[in-house]
Amino acid sequence: MHTQLDHIVIGATTLAQGVAWCEATLGVVPGPGGEHLNMGTHNRLLRISSYAFPSAYLEIIAIAPHLAAPTAHPRWFDLDNPAIVTSLNTHGPQLLHWVAQTDDIHAACAATEQLGITLGQPQAVSRMTQRGLLEWTFSINASGERPMHGALPHLIQWADASPVVHMPLGSVGLSSVSISAAPESLPLLRSCAAALALEAVTVEQSPSAFSVQLLTPAGLVTLQTPAHGY
Repeated sequence: MHTQLDHIVIGATTLAQGVAWCEATLGVVPGPGGEHLNMGTHNRLLRISSYAFPSAYLEIIAIAPHLAAPTAHPRWFDLDNPAIVTSLNTHGPQLLHWVAQTDDIHAACAATEQLGITLGQPQAVSRMTQRGLLEWTFSINASGERPMHGALPHLIQWADASPVVHMPLGSVGLSSVSISAAPESLPLLRSCAAALALEAVTVEQSPSAFSVQLLTPAGLVTLQTPAHGY
């Protein structure tokens, strides 16, 4: 099984706020994205690939007011969580989560399930792009929650090549990725990371469940999710 970071997720109250955050924080304008009809969200994308993370990109995601809210499940990435909604409204766009790509999503989900951690049930997802229909399988959590408060990723398996190959190379690159849990949960997090065979991801003890460092035109930028238990 092969598992590596696919993309990081920046949550925003509106997509316009997310774009403004990207320009102010990273010094670049994100590229186009699309809509997720089954989730009621839309996004903008930015390639952040590097030697250590060759397929990495950044997703800015927000609830799309013109799309119907899903009725069978909450939106992904905790976007319906009242605490997250309040934080985005109060503090603006912020790092929420990450997604790892795998070549066997069913085996990967089963690997953490055996340890008592559910990453979600693999489901077929798609959206239309200028190049045609983009299709993938995604580990959707019925509760909409991020596994271990965002320390563990949701999983994705692309039907074809990752869309990052069609994104232009830019001036922002992903330098490092670390995940963490409260001291009592750190052994479980290490076991899950080993079971997934996560590549180039450091497990450490930190107040933030997930943090990344990005090399930008303005220098090194560190992004962190809210503290554990958020």
